[in-house]
Amino acid sequence: MSSFLEEKSHLRKNILTDEWVLVSPHRAKRPWLGAEESENKDDKPKYDSSCYLCPGNKRAEGAINPNYSGVYTFENDFPALLSDDIHKEINEDDLLIVKSESGVCRVICFSPRHDLTISMMKMDNVLEVVNAWIHETKSLSVQDDITCIQIFENKGEVMGCSNPHPHGQIWATRSLTNEIIKELRAQKRYSEEKKRSCLLCDYLSLEKEKDDRIVAENDNFIVVVPFWACWPFELLLMPKEHLGSFLDFTPELSLGLADIFHQVTVKYDNLFKCNFPYSMGFHQRPFDGENHDEFHLHAHFYPPLLRSSTVKKFMVGFEMLGTPQRDITPENAAERLRDLPTTLLR
Repeated sequence: MSSFLEEKSHLRKNILTDEWVLVSPHRAKRPWLGAEESENKDDKPKYDSSCYLCPGNKRAEGAINPNYSGVYTFENDFPALLSDDIHKEINEDDLLIVKSESGVCRVICFSPRHDLTISMMKMDNVLEVVNAWIHETKSLSVQDDITCIQIFENKGEVMGCSNPHPHGQIWATRSLTNEIIKELRAQKRYSEEKKRSCLLCDYLSLEKEKDDRIVAENDNFIVVVPFWACWPFELLLMPKEHLGSFLDFTPELSLGLADIFHQVTVKYDNLFKCNFPYSMGFHQRPFDGENHDEFHLHAHFYPPLLRSSTVKKFMVGFEMLGTPQRDITPENAAERLRDLPTTLLR
């Protein structure tokens, strides 16, 4: 089977979404040969007087940031969602369909330092970020009309990040998002068919047995290039214990997540010796009053870089109109990342 996967074009199924990815390994036998330029940019200052996220600075809407010394969370000045109690639906012949949506949008500044990303932070600082994710989940999960809590980070200009100051966001919505709906459906179906077995618990066990897509792990968490990975160096982070959300965390799990998160981001930066961009997000069980015992907490990392800091992967042509496609096999990508050190090289 391994020879077939390494040499022949084939489709791999994403078991979380029931979608397919086309893998074409024959197109790139040695995908990381060629240009590997390092990012050549001036270092950012520790403090930027023009940055609306730095301590003490004025934000675009006029609010003044406190002189914070750790993690700082605030309501987004330009939220995509508004908190209201309007419930309205429009349906014209099942063709023009609308329903009102509400929610909460918050920004989490990871550090007062303008120049630090998670890969550069000390473990205590990364742990503070993890604890902020837990605190915000607890705070939002008890609010009326909140069923989905999406914690995410867009790192780097190429991922649409509007400010280089290290930060992430939380969008909490009344309705379940498309990706959660797909993943919930797949995990629920698997649980019913396998008589209460968990899809990601079983997948994690299989990855441990195969041991060819694991990138990093500690006592509590494991990170793999998923078998169905679409992006070149995509990652899936999972707790080894069956957990549904950040509400299930203990101090030991918080520290474990901080450690594995730091490992992953350092490996990313070391891959092409640059400030590695990505979109990352945690998927938690819905907060709609039901148990959702079948749902397994996890995080996705979607980075755009392909061969170097200047060669990027885009979804175009066949991938937009047909099926996502990749040349680097997940196994090759995992080997490349796994062999990197967990201390910064640049």
